[in-house]
Amino acid sequence: MMNPNPNSAAPTTVSAISSTPSRYENQKRRDWNTFCQYLRNHKPPLSFPRCNGTHVLEFLCYLDQFGKTKVHHQTCQFFGHPKPPALCPCPLRQAWGSLDALIGRLRAAYEAHGGKPEENPFGARAVRIYLREVRDFQAKSRGVSYTKKRKRTSKQAEGNNGTTTS
Repeated sequence: MMNPNPNSAAPTTVSAISSTPSRYENQKRRDWNTFCQYLRNHKPPLSFPRCNGTHVLEFLCYLDQFGKTKVHHQTCQFFGHPKPPALCPCPLRQAWGSLDALIGRLRAAYEAHGGKPEENPFGARAVRIYLREVRDFQAKSRGVSYTKKRKRTSKQAEGNNGTTTS
């Protein structure tokens, strides 16, 4: 059974060198507490076992009001410009990268609190589709393309680590 209580001692990995939680673990705990608070404040309040991908999407939309990334509407004259020359009334939203990282931490927190991976609402298909749509729209809106970084081959790594003499 999953334990949604944010104050409970969830199993965590602690390095032998340091007894303080890592920055990632602290952020994961804060994100988990924020989501649990959101569920408690939901009308009507939601219990964690009843939470699904739809509630996760509502949470992500709720977070948009605290965003700092300008996302231009398609009708805005600056749509597609990475650095617009003037201000516009388009809304500030959460950046795709922030939402993607948040969902990753919440997926991990869900399982750390005893949730089954196959029942994880943060990994729901609707959430993955939503994140993809946000990424694509923000890329078009800001004129920035998000491409996956290619892994460096061992020959490229060796070439960059070698010293040159003149």
